[in-house]
Amino acid sequence: MITLFGFGTGFGLPEISPFVTKTEVQLKMAGLAYTQEKAMPPASPKGQLPFISDDGETIADSTFIRAHIEGKYGFDFDAPLSLQARAQAWAFERMIEHHVYWALVGARWVDDTNFAKGPAHFFDGAPDHMRDKLREDAQFRVAENYLLSGLGRHGPDEDVDLAMRSLFALSVQLGDKPYLMGNAPCGTDATAFGALAGILTPFFDSALRERTEKFDNLTAYV
Repeated sequence: MITLFGFGTGFGLPEISPFVTKTEVQLKMAGLAYTQEKAMPPASPKGQLPFISDDGETIADSTFIRAHIEGKYGFDFDAPLSLQARAQAWAFERMIEHHVYWALVGARWVDDTNFAKGPAHFFDGAPDHMRDKLREDAQFRVAENYLLSGLGRHGPDEDVDLAMRSLFALSVQLGDKPYLMGNAPCGTDATAFGALAGILTPFFDSALRERTEKFDNLTAYV
C-alpha cells in the first residue's frame, strides 16, 4: 500500500498543495490504491510535500514520485503521445510549475489579505507568544522565494500580466479538446489541474483568479 503525505483539505480545495494534488491525480490515473496522511514539509526527505511511502521506500518530490510509479508499476502517463507531444507536454509542465505556480504563491502568500485569510492559519496551533513571529517569518521566507522566482521582482499588476501569458498558452493548447494533449489525459493534466484549481478556488480573491476566470475553456477544464 502506498501512503501519500500532504497538507490535507483547505482553501475550498481537497488538498492545499497543487503538487500534492498532482501526485494524487496521478495515483488515481495509474489505478493504484493509496492512503493519505497529513504531514508538514520538515517530515519529507527534501523538506517539501508531497512524498510517498511505498513498501518501506520513501520518495519525495512529485516528479520523482511519477518516475517511481512509471518504473515500479509500468504505467505510462503519456501513452499514446508521440515523442514530439511528450516533449511538448514536458515543456508545459515546466511552465506550470516554474511560472504559473509562483503566480499562485504570490496571490496566496504575498497579498496580505489572502495571507491572513489562508496561510496564516497554518500557525494557529503554535503557542501564543510565538504565533505572530512564526507567521511573519513564514511570509517573509515565501516572499523572498517569490522574489527569487522572478515574478516577485515586478509590480502587482506586472506579475499577473506575465502569468497571463503562460495561462494564455495553456488555453490555446487546450483549445476545445477535453485534455491538454488530446482526447485522453496525460501526466501534465494532473499538474495543470492542481495549479488551475488552486488559482480558481473562490476562497481567495485576487486579480490572478479574476483574469484566469476569463479563459472559459480553462475553467470548464477544471
